[in-house]
Amino acid sequence: MANELDELSGPVNGAGRDVNVIEKQLPVKIGFGSVLFEILLWLLFIIPGLVFLFKKINARNYFRKLQQKLQADASQIDNYLEQRVQILQNVAPLVAKAIDLDKDVMKSVAAFRGGHLPDQARNEVSNQIDASFARLFPQVEAYPDLKAHAAIADAMQQNSYLQKEITAARAVYNDTVAQWNSDIFDWPTRMIVAARAGYTTRIPFTASAETKAQARGTFF
Repeated sequence: MANELDELSGPVNGAGRDVNVIEKQLPVKIGFGSVLFEILLWLLFIIPGLVFLFKKINARNYFRKLQQKLQADASQIDNYLEQRVQILQNVAPLVAKAIDLDKDVMKSVAAFRGGHLPDQARNEVSNQIDASFARLFPQVEAYPDLKAHAAIADAMQQNSYLQKEITAARAVYNDTVAQWNSDIFDWPTRMIVAARAGYTTRIPFTASAETKAQARGTFF
């Protein structure tokens, strides 16, 4: 039997294809077959019915723990984002004293002074921080004396480190989201429990259109 997906003779898109995350939550639904399955376990086999009941309880507890892990993973990202905000708040005034800093940068600093990063806007806040640093550091690079300033040089190094940590934390979060999205459709036990609880799939972290465009640019 030939390979269903043949990399040698199969259709190939020479122009390539960009990949995007679909911003849509899919609800878990079960049909009459799942209901009939549970009824039969109780009517015909009492002991299997009890076993399945305990399995559903375990599944419910499992989803609750997994939700807590999702929260912990998201909180870790927030911690790194808050540290980047702190760096931005500390460095921008130092730079502003030496050069006529872009007013948009100072507006961004003022906007972040609340200190709280709302969960529902985590992607948006992250993109705003990236944009602020993207405007700030090129101006620092243009002034060698300013770049040599110990506090600014240290902040640039910390920012580079935090960017890597955020990338790693996002990967952990997305792995947990992928686990959740897979497990809620694991029939029969987990899928039945997820459907009864009204669970839906979760949306992983995504890169902004601006970041994707920059990634396609020429760096060297």
